[in-house]
Amino acid sequence: MTKRITYRGIYEQKSAGGGSDGDGDERVLVDRVWPGGIRRRGAPLDEWLREVAPSPELQRWYRYDPLRFGEFRRRYLAELDDPGHRRAAAKLHDLAQDHSLTLLTATRDTEHSHAAVLAEWLADPDHADAQTDGSDGSGPGHTLVKPPVPGPGRGADEHPDPDPGKAGRTDAAEAAAPPGFRGALAERATGLNAGSLAFVMGTGIVSTALYLGGAHEVSTVLLWTALAGFALLLPVQAWRLARRRQRFVAEFLGPRSFVFLTIAISANVLAARLVPDGHTTAAAAFLAFGAVGWLVLDYGIPIALITTLRRSPSFDQVNGTWFLWAVGSQSVAVGAASLAHTGTGHVLPVLAAVCFAVGVVQYLLIAGIVLARLLARPVRPEGLMTSVWIFMGAAAITVLAGVRLAALPTAATLLPRPILMGSSVVLWAFSTWLIPLLLALGVWRHAVRRIPLRYDTGWWNLVFPIGMYAVTTHELGRATGTSWMVTLGRWEIWVSAVVWAVTFAAMAVSVLLPRSRAAYGQSPRAERAPRPGNAA
Repeated sequence: MTKRITYRGIYEQKSAGGGSDGDGDERVLVDRVWPGGIRRRGAPLDEWLREVAPSPELQRWYRYDPLRFGEFRRRYLAELDDPGHRRAAAKLHDLAQDHSLTLLTATRDTEHSHAAVLAEWLADPDHADAQTDGSDGSGPGHTLVKPPVPGPGRGADEHPDPDPGKAGRTDAAEAAAPPGFRGALAERATGLNAGSLAFVMGTGIVSTALYLGGAHEVSTVLLWTALAGFALLLPVQAWRLARRRQRFVAEFLGPRSFVFLTIAISANVLAARLVPDGHTTAAAAFLAFGAVGWLVLDYGIPIALITTLRRSPSFDQVNGTWFLWAVGSQSVAVGAASLAHTGTGHVLPVLAAVCFAVGVVQYLLIAGIVLARLLARPVRPEGLMTSVWIFMGAAAITVLAGVRLAALPTAATLLPRPILMGSSVVLWAFSTWLIPLLLALGVWRHAVRRIPLRYDTGWWNLVFPIGMYAVTTHELGRATGTSWMVTLGRWEIWVSAVVWAVTFAAMAVSVLLPRSRAAYGQSPRAERAPRPGNAA
């Protein structure tokens, strides 16, 4: 007999007068916190299974933001594999064998709740590690029934990792007792976005742009800011690998795994920026680190994605961060070509030429995949992230690599100058064509579909392409002797500086000012109560 599994808000259940949804229907509350406004005696449910809810840290990260639902879903599915969650989930699975099952939650946006993820997982346990964008699953013997879609969800910051040491604490104690300084640092570090070094990429390329624009003092300030960011964020990522390996690996095998290439790209961007200041030794060190990191990740990420059995591939997983595959190759080309201008030898020019060629092919491959995804499959506005701007940024950095290579002796680069300059002009024109398209998609997402404009780490995926396009336009104009292009590039340099300043200010506000959010899984009344959030 096919059993029905569904999910709904507990306040809907209460307003319906309680009682069963059908003969033999089991109603289980799957929130970690008891919903406000509902008395335990006579509550419209049969059982409260709090252990199956997401960890308190993951709840505080997510907090109803539909923009983060795909990532929340993937991390919650990963949590369902740990022993504590697995035992509770097994109990639900046993109930589903003999009864139709209704999962209850106090979250108003049930479509983007953990109950929706749990219902899908129960309907098809084989998909416990799936990392799709929320498509329905239905396993043998079970039917997943989705309730009507409610209103929009709430906001969130960056995620912390579940801490097994908190398993024995009560929810009230967790809410009342703030973590110590070390605990807070660990929580922040655990919740760091895997692509956090996009901050260094964006700051480094805007520093390069300002240097070309003649604002050397401001450029130097941004250079030191980028260096400080690199010195801080890289050890934190290493700590996450050492101390939060399960979460780190889950992200590495996820649909946004290419963001790990920001580690190598940021080093190469800094190497290219240090060359004009005469810091060739430091530039060579950054380039060596970036090149090795690129070599490991450029092969490691696709190999891991191809060979792992811990995911369920879906065309809907394709996203703009995949362009970082090409950006990584071109960042090595730019860094090597920039450093090659300061010395002799054939190693750096050949390295730059090879990486340029590899990056061009990678860009064409990813562009075809991403365009096919955008044109052939429905795109939800909340799923259209700022990372789509890397589409333009990848083309722009390819142009910059071509221009820097064209300035080297032809015999050293293996590629004729006309080919380099011709391909650079074509790609610059294409990246320029992309800008109105990307702007229109942004208007559709935020103005038409009213997706809230909130800061998150992904904003730096917007800063980097804009800064790179400004540098590329200026440099291509100088290389071709096109005065209007140079002038346009100078205007774009200041545009990129403004975008950087706005993004940096938004980041600072998100760090310094706590957000007023309620704990995940509370009642609508409690949802409006102010509560400090985690820093982004």
